Amino acid sequence: MNYSFDDYTPDILGEGFEQLTLTFNDDYEGKVIATLIRRQPLTPSTKAVLYIHGFSDYFFQDQMAKRFNKAGYTFYALDLRKYGRSYLDHQKMNNVRSLLEYDEEINAALEIIKTEKHTEVILMGHSTGGLIITYFAGRHLNSNLFHGIICNSPFYEFNLSAFERRIGIPILSFLSKYVPDKLISGGLSRFYGYSLHREEYGEWDYNIAWKPHDLPKVTLSFISAIHKAHKITHNKLRLDVPTLVLYSSQSINDKKWSENFMEGDAVLNVDHIHQFASQLQGDITSCEIENGMHDLVLSKEPVREQVYKTIFEWIKVNFR
Repeated sequence: MNYSFDDYTPDILGEGFEQLTLTFNDDYEGKVIATLIRRQPLTPSTKAVLYIHGFSDYFFQDQMAKRFNKAGYTFYALDLRKYGRSYLDHQKMNNVRSLLEYDEEINAALEIIKTEKHTEVILMGHSTGGLIITYFAGRHLNSNLFHGIICNSPFYEFNLSAFERRIGIPILSFLSKYVPDKLISGGLSRFYGYSLHREEYGEWDYNIAWKPHDLPKVTLSFISAIHKAHKITHNKLRLDVPTLVLYSSQSINDKKWSENFMEGDAVLNVDHIHQFASQLQGDITSCEIENGMHDLVLSKEPVREQVYKTIFEWIKVNFR
């Protein structure tokens, strides 16, 4: 598929944001699209970032895009198939049967970024997006389409008990072969959403139809897709580009609302992130962010400033 500058249209975020619809062959649910969002710096650049969001999420972090623009990067983001801008009425939101399905839009986006004359490209992913780009990079060694990776609280393990992780998840993954569309609870607290959205306790404005406080149920095939990627990522996966893994200093498991949700990861177990990041092979830098929230760039202002400071110092060391 060939795309041109003329194919971009204004994006819902305004202020210089543009979007491009990427079309693919139908899958088991029918028509499939993804959406590439772009914001260019004032001065044309050969450096770019491609950002991939997390589960039950979409790209809305305009402040992050502007920070990268200010640092001289063209900023791109993908709304993956069945998420956000790319969700179609006939689809089960967020539903894939393998993370390999995302290769189509990631490769398409990277080819577009290359065509638009960028020679230094960093993949950046949050939560499930962090798992997706890690898994992708480990299968695309020696690529000339990307040159570094930044993971923001990557989803390297289910936040469950040892028994649930070692016994329950493999059983569900096995059952997905027979009932792939069987739905089960996503199991996450609504209080994470409350900590973010400005109509509750947070400071951010976003579309809660696309990023709901109460997470939708997931299919067994989705659980299986994550489980398969976890097994590969845990097995000393080798990455051949500089990689930065960021995560909070603590996890929050409170059963009712408290201010603790504003100062920790309310979605994942940060010890898991540290453990499995340390097992990756290659030039891996792990960094704990004191009092960071699950999406670190949405943390309280002093914390997110530390996040950006860490990111841009790492970039300065690795991309001169």
